[in-house]
Amino acid sequence: MMYDICIIGSGAGGAPIAYELSNAGFSVVVLEKGKEYKEEDFSKDEIGVCRRDMFTPPLDEEFHVINQREDDGTITRYEGNKYNWSFWNGSMVGGSSNLMSGYFHRMKPNDFKLKSMYGEIAGSNIVDWPISYEDLEPYYTKVEKVVGISGEIIQHKFLEPRSCDTFPFPPLEVNGVTKWFDMACKKLGYQSIPTPRAILPHEALGRLGCSYSNFCGSYGCATGAKGSARAALLQKSDAKVITEAFVYKLESDATNVTHAYYYDKEKNSHEIKARIFVLAAQAIESSRLLLNSKNKYFPNGLANNNGEVGKNLIFSAGGVGRGRFSFENLTPLQQTELMQTGLFFNRSLQDWYDYEDEGRRYKGGTIDFLFEHSNIISRARKEIFDDDGNLIWGEALQNKIHKTLTTSRVLTFEVFNDWLATDACFVSVDDEVKDKFNIPVGVINLYGHPHDIKVGTYLANKAIKVLEEMGATDVFMNISSSAPPNLVAGGCRFGENPKTAVLDSNCKAYELENLYVTDASFMPTGGSVPYTWTIYANSFRVAQHLLKKLS
Repeated sequence: MMYDICIIGSGAGGAPIAYELSNAGFSVVVLEKGKEYKEEDFSKDEIGVCRRDMFTPPLDEEFHVINQREDDGTITRYEGNKYNWSFWNGSMVGGSSNLMSGYFHRMKPNDFKLKSMYGEIAGSNIVDWPISYEDLEPYYTKVEKVVGISGEIIQHKFLEPRSCDTFPFPPLEVNGVTKWFDMACKKLGYQSIPTPRAILPHEALGRLGCSYSNFCGSYGCATGAKGSARAALLQKSDAKVITEAFVYKLESDATNVTHAYYYDKEKNSHEIKARIFVLAAQAIESSRLLLNSKNKYFPNGLANNNGEVGKNLIFSAGGVGRGRFSFENLTPLQQTELMQTGLFFNRSLQDWYDYEDEGRRYKGGTIDFLFEHSNIISRARKEIFDDDGNLIWGEALQNKIHKTLTTSRVLTFEVFNDWLATDACFVSVDDEVKDKFNIPVGVINLYGHPHDIKVGTYLANKAIKVLEEMGATDVFMNISSSAPPNLVAGGCRFGENPKTAVLDSNCKAYELENLYVTDASFMPTGGSVPYTWTIYANSFRVAQHLLKKLS
C-alpha cells in the first residue's frame, strides 16, 4: 500500500500532523517504536516508572555513547549501558509527552532572533529563526484549544503578544503557599505569574479533568487530563499506528525518500511506502536515523551532503534549586496550608527574560516553581544521615523520615535559559557499538557553553531571594552544564541557507522533496522555556503546509 503520509514517531512532533492529515481524509501511518498504553494502564508505581524501565528501552539492549567534553578540552567516553546513563524519554504511543509535567510557556519574539537582538557570542553558533513569533502565534493558540492549556493571563513586561486574552481553560487549583510566594514577590518588586499547564482542570475535549494526584512528571496520566500527544490527538485521529516498529533505515533516490524500513518486536523487517515522510523520532534519534541511512546519493547520511545533520545539538540550560519550610517556623494556619495535598504550586517568574548586567544586554529566561516530587522513595532516601553526617537506620531512621515528611515540605525551582549551540555539541553514530537490532548507536557529543551557566546562575540567584523572603531554610541551587535528557533539540536545523541548514522554513529537507522533520530537531535555538508547546505549534504549522501541498 502507498500511504499519503508516513510519520516516524508519535510524540508532540508527529501527532499534530497525524491528527490534521488523517482527519482531512488522507491515509496516514505512524511508526512508533514503543508500545501503546491508555489511561487504564497508568499507575503511580514509582519502582516501575522511576527505578526501572517501564516506559524506556532497557539500557542493556539500547543505549547511547556519550562523549563528555571536559573543561580542559579532553573528551571522556561513556557507553550508556555500562554507566547507567540514559538519554531515553518515553518510548510509547504519544512519546514523552505522556510523562511531561505540562509546564507550557510560549517562546517570545526575541527568542526567534537571538543573533540580531543580542549579537555574536564567541564559541557559539547563534542564528535567527527563518520564521517569526508572529508566524507561529496562531498555532500556539490552536494548541491551547485542541491540546488543552489551562491558566490565567497576567500582564507583565515580557508577556508575548497574544491573539486571545485568556486561556480556554481556567487555572488548576493551587496550594495555599502560593499566597506566600505572591507576597514575597510583591515585596521584592517581582511579578508573580501563574504557570500555564497542559492539564485540563475539568472534563473537556472528550477527556476527564485532573484528579490532583500530585504525580505528573515522569508518570502517565490516568484521567487523560494531561495534554499528551496520545490523549489529545492520536486517540482522536484516523491515523494507523503501528507499535513496536523500530525504523532502522530510510531509503531514497536522488530526490525523494521511497521506503521506510522497520523491525517489529520479533526483529522481522517490513517496509512502508508513502508520498511524504515525516521524521519525528526525537532529536537525537532522528539524526541517528538519517546518519545511518546512507546510500550512493547521500554517502554521509540522508539529507546530509552539506554535513549538517546532527550538528548544533542543544538542550535546555539552567538548573534547579530548593528551600524547605518547617512547622517550627510557621503558624498553625500556615502549617495547614503547607501540607495541603494534591494541589499545584503553579508560579513562574520571567522578570529577567531580558536583562542588563555590567553594561551588557543578556537574554535571560524563565523560573518555574513547584513542590518537591511526591516520589516517596527518593524523598525517604535523603534522610539516611543524621545532622553530623552519620548513617542512621532502624527506629532513628524511621522517626527522621516520619518527622520530615509530616512536618516540613520542600519548594523547588527550575531555571530555563538558552543552551547555546556550538561545534562541540552534536550527534554522530558509533563505528563499533550496535544495539539489539545490530544498528550503530547514536553518539551524543556533549558540551555546554560557559555563557549558559552565567545566565542560569543570574536567574537562580533571583529565585533564591524569593525563597529566603518566604522564610525557607536549607536553601540550595545547582546550575551546571548537565544535559537534561527530556529537553533536547537541534541536529536538523531549519534556516534560509541550504549550505548551513538541513531544513527549509517549512521543515522540509533541502536535499529531498518529500522528507520533513518536525520534532525538536528543527530548532536552531531553544528559547528560555520548555520546548513542548513550541514543538506542538510548529507541527500544526507544518501540517497546514502539507495539507496545501497534498491538496
